[in-house]
Amino acid sequence: MKLETKHLTIISLTYSQLQLYIQENGLLERELGLDLITREVPAELAEAFTTTILPAVKTASNHLFSTLWTIVLKEHNAMVGDLCFKGIPNEAGEVEIGYGTYNQFQGKGYMTEAISAITDWALSQKGVRVVVAGTNINNIASHRVLEKCGFTSYKNTDEMIWWKRCI
Repeated sequence: MKLETKHLTIISLTYSQLQLYIQENGLLERELGLDLITREVPAELAEAFTTTILPAVKTASNHLFSTLWTIVLKEHNAMVGDLCFKGIPNEAGEVEIGYGTYNQFQGKGYMTEAISAITDWALSQKGVRVVVAGTNINNIASHRVLEKCGFTSYKNTDEMIWWKRCI
């Protein structure tokens, strides 16, 4: 599955592509026909791969809400970040997203464009009424991205701010 925006192609990864992604050796980029850039898989994402993402994608009937979606900048034909849903919609029709931009591409608006596209797509899917995201209370850049994408904050804790965008 691919989503297209003005500057980006957002690609949902298959199980075998996820296995290539985690290796960080350029095989995924080669398979997708992309130019190779330096990227590191953060420890939190690496742990999520083994405990959540790979098992869920392997057994999911709809892997689009379990897999990683990679964000490709058309101009550079290179990956600039990633998005994911943290599971299928719950009974209230909520899905949670997580995301990250590679360091060298931060502050250029790519994540804003990607989150806007993936949220629009999600809200058009049967059973999805709300997209939520949690951000660290000190991550001002992430707060701004979500605000630009039409999310509103609805809950704060000592460490997190929770955001949502509804149909």
